[in-house]
Amino acid sequence: MPVPWFLLSLALGRSPVVFSLERLVEPEDTAYCSLGLSCHLWDGDMLCLPGSIVPAPGPVLVPTHLQTELVLRCHQETDCNLCVRVAVHLAVRGHWEEPEDEEEFGGAADRELEEPRNASLQAQVVLSFQAYPTTRCVLLEVQVPAALVQPGHSVGSVVFDCFEAALGGEMRIWSYTQPRYQKELSLTQQLPDCRGLEVRNSIQSCRALPWLNVSADGEDVRLVLKVSEEQHFGLSLYWNQTGPQTITLNHTDLVPCLCIQVWPLEPDSVRTDICPFREDPRAHRNLWHAARLRLLSPRSWRLDAPCSLRAQAALCWQALGGGPCQPLVPLLPWENVTVNEAREFPLLKGHPNLCVQVNSWEKLQLQECLWADSLGPLKDDVLLVEKRGPQDSRSLCALEPGGCTSLPSRASTRAAHLGEQLLLDLQSGQCLQLWDDDLGALWACSMDKYIHKRWALVWLACLLFAAVLFLLLLLKKDHVKATTRGRAALLLYSADDAGFERLVGVLASGLRQLPLRVAVDLWSRRELSAQGSLAWFHAQRLQTLQEGGMVVLLFSPGAVALCSEWLQDPAPAPGPHGPHDAFAASLSCVLPDFLQGRAPGRYVGACFDRLLHPDAVPALFRTVPVFSLPSQLPDFLGALQGPCTRRTRRLGERAEKVSRALQQALDSCVQTPRTLGPGRRMGPEAGDQT
Repeated sequence: MPVPWFLLSLALGRSPVVFSLERLVEPEDTAYCSLGLSCHLWDGDMLCLPGSIVPAPGPVLVPTHLQTELVLRCHQETDCNLCVRVAVHLAVRGHWEEPEDEEEFGGAADRELEEPRNASLQAQVVLSFQAYPTTRCVLLEVQVPAALVQPGHSVGSVVFDCFEAALGGEMRIWSYTQPRYQKELSLTQQLPDCRGLEVRNSIQSCRALPWLNVSADGEDVRLVLKVSEEQHFGLSLYWNQTGPQTITLNHTDLVPCLCIQVWPLEPDSVRTDICPFREDPRAHRNLWHAARLRLLSPRSWRLDAPCSLRAQAALCWQALGGGPCQPLVPLLPWENVTVNEAREFPLLKGHPNLCVQVNSWEKLQLQECLWADSLGPLKDDVLLVEKRGPQDSRSLCALEPGGCTSLPSRASTRAAHLGEQLLLDLQSGQCLQLWDDDLGALWACSMDKYIHKRWALVWLACLLFAAVLFLLLLLKKDHVKATTRGRAALLLYSADDAGFERLVGVLASGLRQLPLRVAVDLWSRRELSAQGSLAWFHAQRLQTLQEGGMVVLLFSPGAVALCSEWLQDPAPAPGPHGPHDAFAASLSCVLPDFLQGRAPGRYVGACFDRLLHPDAVPALFRTVPVFSLPSQLPDFLGALQGPCTRRTRRLGERAEKVSRALQQALDSCVQTPRTLGPGRRMGPEAGDQT
């Protein structure tokens, strides 16, 4: 049954329905008319040269409607072409002309008009068909009997079989009658492709085409191409645009097989193809990042990748204790891999410790323990490798990180120590056979029962150790209390020069002996380099305040200058500070605590005698105590340790020792001229400035 075009257009939407088409066995074009009309198809095609429109002297035939149907013209059962059947509906237009003076001509005139009024009507119908790459024009001669010649009435239709066309293109049909009495009647429609028609086994071009289906999978859109294994195909995703365009591709989308095709949207246009990423290292890295190993069934797996890969795969054994996965070569050799194609494992049983390695150019690219999802995590099993030789000879070894240890063996490895027990387990059928071949076999033997025995001894030793430790704790209770660590203190300072840094180091070392838990960027250069000054300060400040500690601001001329700059401009330009200067980085967080009144109880200030007077500290920072060291060292230590700290004689001796060491370092620092910022120097007398 032929398919009406409007039904076919409705069917070929997002989910096309497959329709069967009528088959024509006539190799030649034919024409036939509706009842009452006679028609004739002229042999051969005519030139598509429309004539000029001529005024009608009487009734004429004109086309009123074009209708198309799709059929198949078949030369053999599986050798057909898509063909368009065209039906032209005709009607009569115009009237017979009446004589100007009926009395003048009399009866003679009536006799002359009687014959034309009762005559049949003839016309030539021209059909023109254009669908790339075909253009044809045919001529049909139609005769209408006089009984049907009624002005303004439809007289029937003439049908032409048929115009052969290519699938998926656009066609245009127009028709007119000769002589030309009016403009042509035209129709433009899109031809369906192979998806919506039951033609895959009838049209050879459909059998060779890749079949593309588009489906949604969550937030992703999936394009599924169904092609034969030996068929090569190209896929282009394009924008229908006009004018100059700039298209930006994410670097993560680049793969070696990504090609670009550009062409003008014109008939028979030349297409430009370029595959610019074939040798791009980034594209090859992205390809391997996108590649995935998937377990399809207990015996098959697949490597999914957007492009073809030159790769080899082999099974390997991953021990529970870590280390590299050991390939099971040469028993199970490397095999070439074809992407997006299922492959079989030559195994009897699966095991979570069995993994798949994929190599490219002798470099490991992928490794997945595919059974881990279905069989659980790695097990503490040992893999026994049985190698078979001529005359039923065989050898047995245990695969370990250092190689395959022969059993029995005197080596100092775990498998060697348990060699006899493992052999007994193998003989008694307690090991799982994973693979068996003429070359050898693989066995997985559990180590759980041996581990349980060892753990029993370990637990007994731990209990004994815990008892001894508890006894020591009771005996050394007072000593433990005395050695308990004190509060935390975070020192922040401006690295004015090397002498000032030495002075800060002496203070930090002394505070650590009191004891206080001291954090200072001088001792954390590696962390500062890895994290950055601001990140390091944030982490130390958060930990110090959460533990009830204090943040110590050590003021120097350089620190006062930095604070003044920040108070004048909350976002000053970066100064010439080193990468390890946490003081400058910390001001963006310290200042809000002072401005919002959160500093008391959490911050304390300090400066050094003869280097800076406490009154030189900006007024905002004097909302917390500011001590001059070492003259006010006892009060400073009391503020750091808190009011609940017991003052012991030993603590006083340590504080006195810190004071002496600090005084010596201060004398050395004052005697050495110091540089304060670029282009400024500070001598001993500058320390008394307020």
